Amino acid sequence: MESCTQSDKKQTTASTGFEFQEKLSDYGFFKNELKKLEPANEQLTRYELITPLFTDYAVKDRFIFLPKGKQINYTQNGVLDFPDSTIIIKNFAYRDSSYQKTMIETRLLVKDPTDHLWKVMDYVWNKEQTDAEKTIIGASLPIKLRDDEDKLVSTIYKVPNTNDCKRCHNNNNITSPIGPKARNLNFTLTGQTNNQLAQWASKGSLNGLPELNKVQQLPDWKDSVHYSLEQRARAYLDVNCAHCHTKGGDAYNTGLFLNYDETDAFHVGVMKEPVSAGGGAGGLNYDVIPKDYPNSILAYRMNSTEPGTAMPELGRSLIHKEGVRLIRQWITNMKSK
Repeated sequence: MESCTQSDKKQTTASTGFEFQEKLSDYGFFKNELKKLEPANEQLTRYELITPLFTDYAVKDRFIFLPKGKQINYTQNGVLDFPDSTIIIKNFAYRDSSYQKTMIETRLLVKDPTDHLWKVMDYVWNKEQTDAEKTIIGASLPIKLRDDEDKLVSTIYKVPNTNDCKRCHNNNNITSPIGPKARNLNFTLTGQTNNQLAQWASKGSLNGLPELNKVQQLPDWKDSVHYSLEQRARAYLDVNCAHCHTKGGDAYNTGLFLNYDETDAFHVGVMKEPVSAGGGAGGLNYDVIPKDYPNSILAYRMNSTEPGTAMPELGRSLIHKEGVRLIRQWITNMKSK
């Protein structure tokens, strides 16, 4: 197996650009048994997000492969500025009936050095759990998983095709990462003592990090001790919805902007009539009606799995019960206009 550095040299020639390999193992990201996801060298850094995207109760492992001698540049707003040849790796797995971790897919987001644009590819794990193979067309996989309440749930897990990936990662017709923003990385991981961003800066991976008290921090949507209901709900919507529902996003034409820093209540949906929901609105008239979640389109669509109604429309086949509960509470506790 080639190392990351060797394969990187082969894949990023000036004439052809980045070439996706046929199998995940071909990259040499991980050592020993592949499914254990043990980084092969220091170029691969594991990371976590304060508030992550919901994907059918999947267990996610996230990594950044950083080319030798390169640094990530800090940005206050939006995703961090990653150098060419960066590879962001996101692995999806589920807990089966025996509480074993079963791999589903691994997604790669690569910043091609030839045109400086991000490219996407997905790899589906085989039944033997020994490797994952490249897929462009996606897949529908019947699985039985344990949710956050340890209940067994059967579903058809949807592996996205490359066009689906581009839709969610699109802003102003440019593909880009979604999760790794400074504000969503600005915390200390469980079991560690130093802030995640500070660790990156100390080892030379991150350039330009200001004092941590000057870095924004997205709330943890599960943490009701340190954050208000409003903060947690807005953080949840930011991560799960705002990649499309933001200026320049795939749902820009709706006028519903759910990014955390949006301050206009109307754009967040309060007493806003839908623009293009059609039958997906369930006959309801407003995105959000304070104190009335049963008649709020936002809560209605989150609580559905029906095609054309369910929101987000990509990335899940199950209702996120805990997320729906949070948004219902948020709407119920809103002040009436």
